[in-house]
Amino acid sequence: MADTKKAAVPADAFSTVDHDEYAAAEAQAKESVGNFTLKLKKPFTYEGQTFDELNFDFEGLTGDDALAIEDELQAIGKPTISPTFSGQFLVRMAARACTNTIVDASGHPRRIGDDALRALPIFEFNRVRGKARSFLLASEL
Repeated sequence: MADTKKAAVPADAFSTVDHDEYAAAEAQAKESVGNFTLKLKKPFTYEGQTFDELNFDFEGLTGDDALAIEDELQAIGKPTISPTFSGQFLVRMAARACTNTIVDASGHPRRIGDDALRALPIFEFNRVRGKARSFLLASEL
């Protein structure tokens, strides 16, 4: 017969939590979901320009951005049922949040598009997509 006794948890087992430290970590986690810098494992070259990191400001996005992304997807025949779980929606959202620019042939800077993010190595792409998803999930709480 198996021993079904459970080890007793000491009454003070959780008293070692530093509540100020916990609150600071929680605040940092919330902040890092809305704005973050992706440090790339290897430099990434796109349209002749090389990036060591990509910066994202998800908190700067608006409802108009979300609706525009839905319109883009509908225009190409990919309606969005749940943006949080749509890779197509998330990559477009991340592109709108990305603050890095590319200088075009005429010398004008333009923001990176979803085409650049889709060209990332899959490990980096998944990190970007995961951050976008985390931001959406956090915004629904």
